[in-house]
Amino acid sequence: MPAPDDKIEVENVNIPGRTERVGRVKYEAMRAALLAVLPEGAPGLTAKEAKERLIPHLPDDLFPGGAKAGWWMKTVQLDLEAKCLVARENTKPLRFHRT
Repeated sequence: MPAPDDKIEVENVNIPGRTERVGRVKYEAMRAALLAVLPEGAPGLTAKEAKERLIPHLPDDLFPGGAKAGWWMKTVQLDLEAKCLVARENTKPLRFHRT
């Protein structure tokens, strides 16, 4: 198990070539939850739908009551888009799915 202060580099599909370092434990928990709830293929889920569905999958000790889940979900979603594991449908509102 990674140390609580262990970091992982994440990408942002909107800013190619730029990376940020975030907490590995929270990143991996959110990644697993997001991939568990996003369907494979279009039309996918809106960000609001995805957040509602993934909160029960998150460890309460890392995200008590879903705290900070929105920020972490967006960070992971942008990273997974950059890695071509998640795609967005350019609808209003945007929809996301696994590739």
